[in-house]
Amino acid sequence: MEEAYEAIVVGGGIVGASTAYHLAREGCETLLVDRRDEGRATDAGAGILSAATSSRGSDSTWFDFATTAVDYYDELVAALEDEQDGPHGYAKRGLLNVAFGDDEVEQYDEVLERIRERQAAGGPPAEGTVHELSGEEAREHFPPLGETKRAFYYDDAARVDGQTFEGALRRAGEAHGLDTLEASVDSLVLDGDEVVGVVVEGDEADEEDELAADAVVVAGGAWSNDFGEQLGVEIPVEPQRGQIVHLDLDADTEGWPIVSPYRHKYMVSWDDGRVAVGATRETGSGFEPRTTVDGLHDVFGEILRVAPGLGDASLREVRVGLRPLAEDGLPVLGGVPGVDGAFLATGHGPSGLQLGPYSGKLVADAVRGEDVSEVLKPFGVERF
Repeated sequence: MEEAYEAIVVGGGIVGASTAYHLAREGCETLLVDRRDEGRATDAGAGILSAATSSRGSDSTWFDFATTAVDYYDELVAALEDEQDGPHGYAKRGLLNVAFGDDEVEQYDEVLERIRERQAAGGPPAEGTVHELSGEEAREHFPPLGETKRAFYYDDAARVDGQTFEGALRRAGEAHGLDTLEASVDSLVLDGDEVVGVVVEGDEADEEDELAADAVVVAGGAWSNDFGEQLGVEIPVEPQRGQIVHLDLDADTEGWPIVSPYRHKYMVSWDDGRVAVGATRETGSGFEPRTTVDGLHDVFGEILRVAPGLGDASLREVRVGLRPLAEDGLPVLGGVPGVDGAFLATGHGPSGLQLGPYSGKLVADAVRGEDVSEVLKPFGVERF
């Protein structure tokens, strides 16, 4: 083999970029290989960071992991501000949780009660405050909002632009010696029950190259199961298509909060007059990152139901991402049983931007031999 690394990370979305960055930061000679597939989830996601208000809070495995992952952003953002000089796309923003229909009020009450119980017990969101608002008060935070039945405001949420944050991770990793390669990993190189490298082809690779590595991390998003047969495991991750509409407003949106209604939708405002609205959750969509009439009808219908004041906004763009959705809705992280040097970091579904940077750190720790087995145990591929 022509070149050798201590670790090669396959896939350069936010999970792979985080894994590679954390490895390089600790002095591990690392290569990040990414073919930049159309439809990467990182390029499309809106990046809501507010595990405390999630309706998934009844799933304690997910919730405990997610609250730690969201808290980790503060430490990671501080490091990125020191280690690279570009934007990172992260900002603290409040979150409005709103209920419109009678069917949503019950869910709203369950979420609010869960938050208050956690606060009373000294658990998350202990750092933030939650208070209910009248409809008029809610519209003061987000003027396009319609008439709500119930609304509360949580002041410790944040949002992140996935593409921008991934770029910051790469730049910081490169400052620590990270190598990057735009190419396709066609296969892994195995020596018995051990991974010893990868075969890359195309773009920046010289035809077909074999690159040696002591460890390989598969962080290929929705495409991760391409390596399952070689590794002797099923990686039950399938693409879930998400269509997200970005609107242009003739308004000062700086400081507007995230809006979280129900029916798996959201509105995320950016300081340049842009509001992202989404997203569809289309399982069985296959590897087709395209817009559909049904999907856009679903999103536009929610825009007008929740925030009729956005009806006069202009359409800036539509983004489509293929989320890597695992069979049980939890990420797939850690070593591959029976294959030395092989690791997985995938399966985050619609929570990739929320969980991904912390997941990457943990997998990087595992690659370097740190004992994170108890943390990763619920997410091992052997659970399937």
